[in-house]
Amino acid sequence: MSLESRKGARLEDPGAELLDQLTGFWGRYGRLTLGVVGVAAVVSAGLFFTLRSRASQEELAAGKLAEANVMFWQGDYQHSLQAARQVSQTYASTPSGNDAHRLAGDDAYWSGDFKTAVSEYKTYLSKQKSGVLADAARRSLAYALESNLQYADAAALYDQLVGVFDRESSAEFLMAAARCYQQTHQQAEAVKRLQRLVSEFGETSIAQRAHEEIGEIQGAGQ
Repeated sequence: MSLESRKGARLEDPGAELLDQLTGFWGRYGRLTLGVVGVAAVVSAGLFFTLRSRASQEELAAGKLAEANVMFWQGDYQHSLQAARQVSQTYASTPSGNDAHRLAGDDAYWSGDFKTAVSEYKTYLSKQKSGVLADAARRSLAYALESNLQYADAAALYDQLVGVFDRESSAEFLMAAARCYQQTHQQAEAVKRLQRLVSEFGETSIAQRAHEEIGEIQGAGQ
């Protein structure tokens, strides 16, 4: 076979063919790949700085809220309320910013401003729906509702809180619910709560009082 025939008959180099394919692929898609990687890098950097900014904001909010808490425990409810509101407004997107509504509710409640207390507790609970602090806020909200003469709403919330805390608290909530139903002249509903208190929480400190109130309500209805 001649040299020319051998050249014509030789097999193609598979390595060279693969290299040609890779070169063609890079030519078609290389810039697109670089673009995607670039976008991912920008997004990652943006996320990093966003998270770092949020952490910094939360740290500042927590510090300001701690100061407001100190004022509250010192009995300076008005200044504590002002500080808590500033935190809730300035750092609204942070956990401490939302927790400031709960503290503002406490400040308002102990200042005798029950309407504001109800509003602040509800704002807090609209974002924080579970956890120990949320349960505590619901209890505070129930007392604020009752103090604000919103007896029906208070009674419903007291019922929901039965079983959430310790047994003494559950008995107290049933007594409070009965008290609210009496205010709305629903004596039968009041008796139901008192009977449940005696039946399920008979060992608690207010069980005897509940038993006596049952007798008073039923006696008054005769």
